[in-house]
Amino acid sequence: MAASLPVARERAAVASLATYCKLIATAALWGATWVAARVAVSEAAPLAVASWRFLLAALVLGALLVVREGWPRWSVGEWLTLSAMGASGIFLYNVCFLYGMTMIQAGRGALVVALTPALIAASDCLLFGAPMSPSKALGIGLAAFGCLLVVTNGHPYLLIAGEVGLGEWLIIGCAVMWTVYTFLGRRGTRSLSPLAMTFGASLTGWLMLTSAALLQGSLFSLAETSWRGWSAIAFLGLFGTALAFTWYAEAVHRIGATRSAAFINLVPVSAVILGAVLLGERLGMAVLSGGALVITGVYITNRAGAKLAAGANFKEKAA
Repeated sequence: MAASLPVARERAAVASLATYCKLIATAALWGATWVAARVAVSEAAPLAVASWRFLLAALVLGALLVVREGWPRWSVGEWLTLSAMGASGIFLYNVCFLYGMTMIQAGRGALVVALTPALIAASDCLLFGAPMSPSKALGIGLAAFGCLLVVTNGHPYLLIAGEVGLGEWLIIGCAVMWTVYTFLGRRGTRSLSPLAMTFGASLTGWLMLTSAALLQGSLFSLAETSWRGWSAIAFLGLFGTALAFTWYAEAVHRIGATRSAAFINLVPVSAVILGAVLLGERLGMAVLSGGALVITGVYITNRAGAKLAAGANFKEKAA
């Protein structure tokens, strides 16, 4: 029996290492989605790209859900939650994301969206009374200022002058929509698994995207889409959504949401590197400095949040 303990520890270490490797790969895949999206929307309408992306994702996620958990039997309330998640995190997020990618660089857009974790932390405090420490407030402030530098290309006065473009506002909209999606997901976890929520949101979001693309008349207007465009759409659906979302959900289950979320900080780094290598994008020092501030601020926010959570758990156990 004693001999089995080292074996169990070794297996746990291997499983943990595999989880961290998957999280690093997930961050790389999510960074690559910014490049793939820019390629896809250069050849097809954004709504059509999003519709085909989430059709592929929903098919793969649905198959995984049936194999792992059986056929879903959701209540009316669960369907409403999933529909709200689909509207915010899939439909509106992708409208902002893909239309934004027609106007600004992939790397720059990813640096703006890196603000999301800090925005979630600030909203959690203001709307739901989550504790706020000076370190956490400092992290949120740094991330917000870094985002301002990225959005204005190092000239914050442009925001006051009203000279920030539509593309920048759309990418900020991505951060807002993902914040809403996150809080809806918190409600959904009361009765649904991460895989079920991801599939349900993808399915309902795909229905909305497809309806909008049909009304626009762009869903089947893909005659001029080359193999590069189709490859980008396939990558977005299969790797950037189905595979990456599944790996992330597994990581949250195994090591927790806080430790998993820390790896999201690698996404903009991946996007900037891939944008430079694959698309020849060159970002100025002001934008890169702003991005570094965003990532630093998010790191401080996550670290402070973890300390507050640990302190709350300790007090609860002591009581």
